[in-house]
Amino acid sequence: MTVRLFAGLRERAGWSRREIEAATVADVWPALALGDEPSGLLYAVNKSYAPPDTTLADGDEVAVIPPVSGGAFRLSDGELSLDDAVDEVRDERAGAIATFTGTTRIESRGRDVVHLDYEAYEGMAEQVMAEIAAELERQYELCAVAIHHRTGRVQIGGTSVVIAVSAPHRADALGACKDAIDRLKERAPLWKKEVYAGGEEWIGRGS
Repeated sequence: MTVRLFAGLRERAGWSRREIEAATVADVWPALALGDEPSGLLYAVNKSYAPPDTTLADGDEVAVIPPVSGGAFRLSDGELSLDDAVDEVRDERAGAIATFTGTTRIESRGRDVVHLDYEAYEGMAEQVMAEIAAELERQYELCAVAIHHRTGRVQIGGTSVVIAVSAPHRADALGACKDAIDRLKERAPLWKKEVYAGGEEWIGRGS
């Protein structure tokens, strides 16, 4: 099977592609003999993210993906700051910073909303954010990505999510920012409860 390294890992190893033998994804890093495994690594098998227990076969390509450059992926039970997200992605290489702020509206599905309650699978939600950012870095020319999402109660007009993306060119920043919120809503283990004057309803991913 073939292993590919990128960015700082490639420079650390001194090579970008190598043939190795490994039975599972968990066996890949020890087989590289590059010392202790850095935190935050992701693995993709044949261009799809894969957990450590994934079985490997002859001809597979395993990409070892380092953490994305800069940015932050966090959950917070307090107020979100767009300025904080923007500061996290500032970069001398950037010619543009695109942002998205999601706010709580008073009407949803024909009913008046009193407030929202957000719940997340902590740990996994941040990992999915990092995976999305890694995908975007491969698709666009970016400097950094930051994604912050609320948990707990959010009042009407309050901010539920902020995203900031920096890039050398505005087209990449704008495109990646749009894709970031779309993929976050599709894939992150985040749920919201819409509380109405006369009832409530849990809304799953994709809402």
